[in-house]
Amino acid sequence: MTTANTAFWDDLAEDLKDPEFLRTYVVESVRIATIDATVNALDEARLAAGLSKAALARAIGANPDAIRRLFTNGSANPTLSTVAEIAAALGMRLTLEPLPPAERKQITEPLVSGEHGDTAALVTHLQTLRGSKVRPRSGAKTADAA
Repeated sequence: MTTANTAFWDDLAEDLKDPEFLRTYVVESVRIATIDATVNALDEARLAAGLSKAALARAIGANPDAIRRLFTNGSANPTLSTVAEIAAALGMRLTLEPLPPAERKQITEPLVSGEHGDTAALVTHLQTLRGSKVRPRSGAKTADAA
């Protein structure tokens, strides 16, 4: 890691001491990771079902361009209704699951309290959540490609 990168992460860890910044950063990190994971799972199910994006769009009565953007644009933010419709067309349903205790400590407690005892650990956890658990969507730019 370069000195500039280290300085960035050190500055971020310092910024996370501000309760409002911490909450915003955690919420956005979780939002991005959740949307990416969900859209990636739907795209994998679409591919496994042998459906084109256009065929999936027809199945749910959506504009094919909207479905194409959903699966290729890294900044998509679909509505829950759209995700539920796509899931149903792919023979799936959405479910919620509780966070494991360690993740709850890293995510839920800071959201509720507005503070985290080890902001460097929080940054590392959120980096992992946003990076390693999700693969880039097809056509999406990655840090390596940018």
